[in-house]
Amino acid sequence: PEGKSLFLTWSLRGSLPHNRFPPPSSLSAGMAFVWMDRCLDEARSGPTWLKRPDIAQIVVDSFRYGSDTLHHYDLHAYVVMPNHVHVLLTPLAAPSRLLQSVKGFSAREANKTLARSGEPFWQPESYDHWVRDAAEFERIRRYTEENPVRAGLAARPEEYSWSSAFAGAAL
Repeated sequence: PEGKSLFLTWSLRGSLPHNRFPPPSSLSAGMAFVWMDRCLDEARSGPTWLKRPDIAQIVVDSFRYGSDTLHHYDLHAYVVMPNHVHVLLTPLAAPSRLLQSVKGFSAREANKTLARSGEPFWQPESYDHWVRDAAEFERIRRYTEENPVRAGLAARPEEYSWSSAFAGAAL
């Protein structure tokens, strides 16, 4: 919908554990997302390349480039976790185009840095949710920025370097 904000989440290829999914009919889409996010926060399997400051910075730079230079979206909140990302934005281009741009650029640059060119970096799927109203927007913004605190990576959102909440982060 035009003018509506979009919440997106995607993860590194291989970061979700195999054979550890809830039965498809047992959870609503929202509950399945929370289950997946908690699983990713535990980071017990798969790659965690986004823990590396140089790789995390590539992803943050790609968020800002998509917003400030390409004008594909207005960026409201983001966090780069060890194996996944959350971003809250208002699209100014087709969501598929902006996702392809951000994921494609960050994957190429991260793979160059990791000396693994040609390898899949991101999981092809992503989770998306259109934000319904101002209250939900604020709840999702807080959810995004508080993710490092819930995962035990920071005591306060402002202390986590790879988040829009980081002290001095200018959006």
